[in-house]
Amino acid sequence: MAVRTALAPLLLLATLVACATGPQPSPPPSSVQACSGAWRLSDGRGVTATPIEGGLRWRTLEGETGRLVLGADGQWHASQGGAIDQGEARISFSCPGGMNAFDGFAATAVQTAVVETVFPGSGGVRLAGRLILPAGSDAVPVMVQVHGSEQTSARVFDPFQQLLPLQGVGVFVYDKRGTGGSEGRYTQDFDVLAEDAAAAAREARRLAGVRLARLGLHGASQGGWVAPLAASGVAADFLIVSYGLLESPLEENRAQTILGVREAGFGLEEQAAAGDLADAAGAVMASGFRDGFGELEVLRREHREAPWFTAVKGEFTAEVLRYPPVLLRVFGPLRSQGTSWRHQGEPVLRELQMPVLWILAGEDREAPPQHTRSRLATLIAEGRQIHLAEFAGADHGMRLVDTATDGSRRWKRYAAGYFSVVGDFAHGRRLENTGAALVTQGPAMTAASQVRPN
Repeated sequence: MAVRTALAPLLLLATLVACATGPQPSPPPSSVQACSGAWRLSDGRGVTATPIEGGLRWRTLEGETGRLVLGADGQWHASQGGAIDQGEARISFSCPGGMNAFDGFAATAVQTAVVETVFPGSGGVRLAGRLILPAGSDAVPVMVQVHGSEQTSARVFDPFQQLLPLQGVGVFVYDKRGTGGSEGRYTQDFDVLAEDAAAAAREARRLAGVRLARLGLHGASQGGWVAPLAASGVAADFLIVSYGLLESPLEENRAQTILGVREAGFGLEEQAAAGDLADAAGAVMASGFRDGFGELEVLRREHREAPWFTAVKGEFTAEVLRYPPVLLRVFGPLRSQGTSWRHQGEPVLRELQMPVLWILAGEDREAPPQHTRSRLATLIAEGRQIHLAEFAGADHGMRLVDTATDGSRRWKRYAAGYFSVVGDFAHGRRLENTGAALVTQGPAMTAASQVRPN
């Protein structure tokens, strides 16, 4: 018992650090990374391959996906599906060499021009970036990929560096500070990250030179808070946000907490009580684990025996409730990544003077979209240059999922048309409703915002 008591703070420390960083995938060898790319098929479709842990992931613009893995026999084997394995895929692939055929159609590599760079971010921190342009001399739109909360190298894992050139769009990817080849300490301070993103946009503009037709930023998830902050500072021509929110990270945690209790079958009274717990946990989190413990303890004692209490999850509500105040005060600050917990996205969006595409995942559990959908509808009704595309049935990451009887989800593919919508908006094309996406159009883009024809 004495040993366990002495170890408890150390176990808590390990848990908090693990929660703050999360398990990070190991990049495949550089020889495998070099085999990533994009290919045009003889039937007109396109397919890409991007590094993942243990190999490569292939994707089509229609949202199909699967893995490419080097087997013990020295041959590359292709599967289809996401977390749900749907069997073998008909892909002829070698490394080195690349894709030769997909689903019976010949594959031809999409040629690109690649420039590696190092540029100064906020505070002079050196960031590693890469510009990828479609081969040739034509002017093209260029999009800067703005990180979410991941701590992995975008230059290794970001799939849009293959998906966008396949659509005739240039892309600039860079490693977030404290990740990959970039210096500095990892942070979730949105202002610092926005300064880094703005620096990346300026570097992309400089490197693209005369080939730049229009410059945009694309932020997914947490990047949906960061990219709008950066866009206004670099006179971007357009902005795309994927599965981001217009409410604060604290409100996101509250919505997640309530959603978990609702999906467990409990009513409005229990959901409201769960929301109160989330608010109290949020106050502790936002204070840097210095304040708010009194209210949190009152609510914990009041509800801890309630049947719905075990359904409380959220981004961090359950984690904060798991430990007594004395341990949270000591070890909680070690979890802090400087997150801008109270940041509100709507005031930033209202100040932007550029076309914006906001893409929502209709069944997003990680970033419940109800509030954001409502606020975007209001902004569109006010005549702002905002376009909303929502993919029904998609979860966070624009992944279509199967839900098991216990409520767990496993993803099987990407929402059809998601990758194409991003590329079309970069080109300045008008978006249309499809069987997968419902589009609410804002005002038509001005002629100045249209891409020059290639």
